[in-house]
Amino acid sequence: MAWSVQYYSETVESEVLALPPGLLARYLRLTDLMLEFGPNLGMPHTQSMGDRLFELRVKSKEGIARVFYCTLIGERIVMLHSFVKKTQKTPNRELKIARRRLKEVIDNDS
Repeated sequence: MAWSVQYYSETVESEVLALPPGLLARYLRLTDLMLEFGPNLGMPHTQSMGDRLFELRVKSKEGIARVFYCTLIGERIVMLHSFVKKTQKTPNRELKIARRRLKEVIDNDS
């Protein structure tokens, strides 16, 4: 069975697809790799944030973006939240959104 990519909501999908062109191209390339090789691409592409939450680290000349995701049984990757980084550290607000959505996805998948 091959990996598939899903989105938490249509809003999340729209936000990801609205990334600046260079970031979007890099995101699409990394998700192609995830579909082929699985969600753990390793650094510098993916990183565990703990408790089943991961981040896809997207970088281009336009800046840096992060897309939080989780994996579910059945080789499903669910994109939970995305944002363009403005500071070195990931803002707590962005992490809280991703963790809340992660909990919803896991609770609804049981």
